[in-house]
Amino acid sequence: MSDRLAQLTKLHQADPKDPFCTYGLALEHLKAGAHEEALQWLDATIALDANYCYAYFQKGKVLAELGQVEAAHAVLHAGLNAAKSCGDAKAHDEIGALLESLG
Repeated sequence: MSDRLAQLTKLHQADPKDPFCTYGLALEHLKAGAHEEALQWLDATIALDANYCYAYFQKGKVLAELGQVEAAHAVLHAGLNAAKSCGDAKAHDEIGALLESLG
């Protein structure tokens, strides 16, 4: 386990309702190539904060990389709705660009 992953795990244990921490755990698992674990942490992030736009972006990206393009489209559309709902134009543009790149 990387030092960063160990630190984030401790932080998560101290505050399991912190979406920033669960998102960080997801990214660390992605860096390690553990896609399924990353997807679980991204789902946890979205469950904690439905407007955590970049969790949708990352989840859509991972699903697309795994060949689950239809599922990626659904996640990215949900991310577009979340970005619109919370007024995050930058996230909306980035999610939209990823969605467009998937066809």
